[in-house]
Amino acid sequence: MSITDLLLLGRGSDLASERGVSCPGDLPEASDPALQERARIARAELGSRAFVLGHHYQRDEVIEFADVTGDSFKLARDAAARPDAPFIIFCGVHFMAESADILTSSEQRVILPDLAAGCSMADMANYEQVAECWRVLEELGVAEKTIPVTYMNSSAAIKAFTGEHDGTVCTSSNAHTTLTWAFSKGERVLFLPDQHLGRNTAVLKMGLALEDCVVWNPWKPRGGLTDIEIREAKMILWRGHCSVHARFSLDSIREVRSRISGVQVMVHPECQHEVAINADIIGSTEQIIQTVSKSPAGSKWAIGTELNLVKRLAQQHPDKQIVFLDKSVCYCSTMNRIDLPHLVWAMESLVEGRVVNEIRVPERTAHFARVALDRMLSLI
Repeated sequence: MSITDLLLLGRGSDLASERGVSCPGDLPEASDPALQERARIARAELGSRAFVLGHHYQRDEVIEFADVTGDSFKLARDAAARPDAPFIIFCGVHFMAESADILTSSEQRVILPDLAAGCSMADMANYEQVAECWRVLEELGVAEKTIPVTYMNSSAAIKAFTGEHDGTVCTSSNAHTTLTWAFSKGERVLFLPDQHLGRNTAVLKMGLALEDCVVWNPWKPRGGLTDIEIREAKMILWRGHCSVHARFSLDSIREVRSRISGVQVMVHPECQHEVAINADIIGSTEQIIQTVSKSPAGSKWAIGTELNLVKRLAQQHPDKQIVFLDKSVCYCSTMNRIDLPHLVWAMESLVEGRVVNEIRVPERTAHFARVALDRMLSLI
């Protein structure tokens, strides 16, 4: 691999950011009373030329103008299913826009309204760190029997790494299926970058013991592990986490149960293990939405996931009591970077013939990331 290739793989979305426009002087003011009308006009003028995607964690003011809503992978697939739309406006974060670029045609252009909308979890694993981990596994003679699996919430560079090393991608809803496949191909799994999803799936779905899981800390020599720990591990979990989901605690569950009689606690599998095992239900974003929708009137829910979604569910189901699991308000700060001013600016720029904040994944990275994504699709 050349130095250029390595840099491209390691910096994927950063390179795209440097080529885009981050925060122009003509960004509309959030207080502009005509902002919603400007959004409606720009959206109407773009018509079928633009396809606007809104992740479930986005603000309501943005979701209002989305053509479809969903989780990261659903939205990327929705984008790929619209080859007639030359512009894909992705209201989400960097890794989601990268996946959309990988899965759409080369003629389509993916736009992220604010390039500062990243993902702290995805940033916890970069190509150079993962390559060093793999070098250690090769040195110990265990790499050939290790299958790398990366969560959808990872950079294109990490998806490409798994594709190049016979691994795959997973979502929170198909992690069990993916790990079952991985263990049919090898003796252990290197799971990136969210340790909690990997641990919860391995222990609660696969029947592995906590002792079968070790955590690789990329900031310590050899991951902070002994050679014996690496050789005997079934799951090598990357030391990464979601800043929103990791904040929920056992105290959060105890507090809400003491406050609301008969409440059911439902959490995302990115939560810490002690939270997951003490919840009533563990579910992906889509599963949380479906569970609440199908529940009877009068049911009570404390939900451990991003606040925008919990608030929206409460508004959509006034016949049910739906509260945020933690007493503290906690939005995903990077998801919240996409607001109506940025969306209006991106759409109005397209109306004027200017493509801003385009996300373009380097060709080699896109190729191997597509291999990993296609491998995941074959398992669904």
